[in-house]
Amino acid sequence: MSPGAAYGQMWRRIRNLGRPGICSMAISAVDCAIWDLKARLLGVPLVTLLGQVRDAASVYGSGGFTSYSDRRLAEQLSGWVKQGIPRVKMKIGRDANRDPERVRVAREAIGPEAELYVDANGAYSRKQALAQANLFTEFDVRWFEEPVSSDDLEGLRLLRDRAPAMMEIAAGEYGYEIFYFRRMLTAGAVDVQQADITRCGGVTGFLQVAALCQANNVPLSCHTAPALHTHVACAVAPFKNLEYFHDHVRIEQMFFDGLPQLVRGELRPDLSRPGSGLELKRADAAKFAA
Repeated sequence: MSPGAAYGQMWRRIRNLGRPGICSMAISAVDCAIWDLKARLLGVPLVTLLGQVRDAASVYGSGGFTSYSDRRLAEQLSGWVKQGIPRVKMKIGRDANRDPERVRVAREAIGPEAELYVDANGAYSRKQALAQANLFTEFDVRWFEEPVSSDDLEGLRLLRDRAPAMMEIAAGEYGYEIFYFRRMLTAGAVDVQQADITRCGGVTGFLQVAALCQANNVPLSCHTAPALHTHVACAVAPFKNLEYFHDHVRIEQMFFDGLPQLVRGELRPDLSRPGSGLELKRADAAKFAA
């Protein structure tokens, strides 16, 4: 059975269970495994099977959590820039009054050349988000993720229309089905469409989202799970960037061999290994078994 046929069967089976949420995440995991297996059986890297269009996937360092002190925030973001990652993202939204100061700290830490992204996780109201967007221009913020809830398509469109011209509005990480992405793109709600391979239906679902983005002339960004996204990121035309998320990078390094290598701000798939290239470190993982 082909990955596409298996995906279609799984999709039909969960109709009465509810498609968004845990069911779609389970399908995503199985779909990724099926594509990985097919590539391994054929003895080729997954990106080769999918059709490689670029050698590497540009990343942005992501973390800067609101629980961090200013010192920890500055150290983490500047550390990525020193590693050669030219763009970094921080969290905002816990305290709107203090967010501009935290953004200032971040900008001073990374210098004037690196791109600075912020992610509010939908914490602001529409008017709050618009006011913050204007304040953030002083610090050359280039990306404002989920300034309002991703369910508020009108609010996202308002921000996209009225935010500073150099500031991209991004959202989409909570998309579990293709219809979610179609609604977001039809509403003209984002400058950058995000998708998460662990939620949107695995490799098959991600390729569908990429096709929608290409048809709508909107770039596509991969949300977290950098090792899992690298091969598909190098196989879709509308790709923009991949989130090099602090917690996931740490966990991937703990549990897997064959991770894509970070070189000058890009992740490169290992073309010497079949499939995704990932191998579980069974002995290391066993220590965490229940």
